Amino acid sequence: MDVYLSKMILRKYMNQIIYVTSPESQQIHVWKMDHQGTLTLLQVINTPGQGKSMVIHPANTYLYIGVSVRPSFSVVSYQINEQGLITETGIAPLSGSPTQLTTDLHGKTLYSVSYSGSCLDVSPIDEQGIAGKPTQTLKGLTHCHSANVDTTNQVLWIPCLKEDRIRLYTIGKSGYLMPHTPEALDSVSGAGPRHMAFHHGGDYAYVINELNGTVNVIAIDSIGVSSHIVQTLDIIPAGFRAKCWAADIHITPDGRWLYCCDRTASIISYFAVSKNGENLLPLGHQATETQPRGFNIDSQGRFLVAAGQKSHHIMVYAINTQSGALIPLARYVVGQGPVWVSILGALPLASRPTAPRSKLKS
Repeated sequence: MDVYLSKMILRKYMNQIIYVTSPESQQIHVWKMDHQGTLTLLQVINTPGQGKSMVIHPANTYLYIGVSVRPSFSVVSYQINEQGLITETGIAPLSGSPTQLTTDLHGKTLYSVSYSGSCLDVSPIDEQGIAGKPTQTLKGLTHCHSANVDTTNQVLWIPCLKEDRIRLYTIGKSGYLMPHTPEALDSVSGAGPRHMAFHHGGDYAYVINELNGTVNVIAIDSIGVSSHIVQTLDIIPAGFRAKCWAADIHITPDGRWLYCCDRTASIISYFAVSKNGENLLPLGHQATETQPRGFNIDSQGRFLVAAGQKSHHIMVYAINTQSGALIPLARYVVGQGPVWVSILGALPLASRPTAPRSKLKS
């Protein structure tokens, strides 16, 4: 851990690093972002298969990417040096085609969900930061789309798109998952829950629904009852008649602004978040790259980077801190079919506030 701590301290003063996966060309593009949001290309890595989802270790020392070389599926571990450059250091099997990856808040366990395989793998991360083969596999999670660790590091939320519900699991020793009580949170029929974000206060979560183009606000066991939906809003502009195809959702670190994207409309919708996280106020829609499959927000909440799966570009926006509006800065060519953006922040893990104890019933 001393090595991790020293690297985190160094990165407190470095520029931020942007990683973009392009599965069609099997590449990761590595960019440096300066304080004005300008990007400089540092590195292009060829991945051992089609790589989509990525996640960065909480200590900012490793990057993990799920890759598919059918019929085999793997997670690749890349070590990150002080300049943000990556070097492959390990590869381990997965049970299904990896749709999304996440780690627990301490970086000891990697969770990989497979939409096509309807399963989730629990993989240990060793002391060096390398992900190993799964020690647990949950099956029968119909078209699960993401795994989301709550702010307490105690509960894993898994939206299952074709079930129209979010499965809940208690995180035990070594990341082992056990059914939570209650076991799931239901959404409306045909919603298609996909990805999630949590308010930093820990009392509210947000889920984007792929099939009906909405975002739900979830109260996490408020007033002593089971977690429940308290607000549902459209992310699609009025008058839009095509089929919804919502994809990604992120909240700024200060919890003031929430962003959602839709691939058919090629927009990013943005909302003001109430101080405690309970309510969203729709503010507007920003036209963006064609078919924005993924985007992300930097660690200081100043910039948003969106990937256009059909435009083969990424777009950098400045976030207006007074209105939440997105201000286009510049677009950059990446590989073919970019789908995922991960950002190595300047903020070390040690600076995060201690999370409160879980309020979910157990």
